Amino acid sequence: MTRHVLTGGLIAGLIAGLFAVLLQLTFVVPLLLEGELYETGARVHFGTGDPKSIAGSPGIIAEDVARHAGTLAINLVSWIGFAILLMVGFALASRSGHRIDARKGTIWGMAGFVAVTLAPAMGLAPELPGTIAADLQARQIWWAATVVLTAGGLAALAFGRSPLAIFAGAVAIALPHIVGAPTLDTYLGVSPPELSAQFAARVLAVSAAIWAVLGAAAGWLWIRSPAV
Repeated sequence: MTRHVLTGGLIAGLIAGLFAVLLQLTFVVPLLLEGELYETGARVHFGTGDPKSIAGSPGIIAEDVARHAGTLAINLVSWIGFAILLMVGFALASRSGHRIDARKGTIWGMAGFVAVTLAPAMGLAPELPGTIAADLQARQIWWAATVVLTAGGLAALAFGRSPLAIFAGAVAIALPHIVGAPTLDTYLGVSPPELSAQFAARVLAVSAAIWAVLGAAAGWLWIRSPAV
């Protein structure tokens, strides 16, 4: 069982990680780089600047190559980890009599998207460089609590067999947002709000697509190689 979980998680994570890099380089990174132009002052909102003086220099091009390599490595490690967690969930569900396939794996993947990305984004939206935010540690604690409570709440809603379990799941999902994420008293930032909104939307859309692919791949691998 352990070998099955690790092997399936490795393959599914590699598939999702490579897909993630493709989508991020196409849709997310260009906005991220543009946001950095505002952060460094090469561009000014409602002002003038000379972005070519920074974006076109050889040092920045070399830096981008190194960054993209780092993006690849981080994505592969992260999505392999998520895939292994999904496989562990599949194993537990299978022991309870639930059949896992590619379709149900996709549903599990979208649940992962809700828990890890969508629910935290309701309080802490994806941010461009240069965005001023609340205390980092407080945001990390709220994010982690939101992920855990949302995942647990979704599990209770999906597998709970009593009204109390379903009610507890709904409360767990709502609790972080009732408490509220750490925020500042004012809005600060150097990037145009239109760019920030587009960045947040693309991050969420890309994440949803990656989680769907991860779940489908993990479910397909699970049913193709039954655990022994």
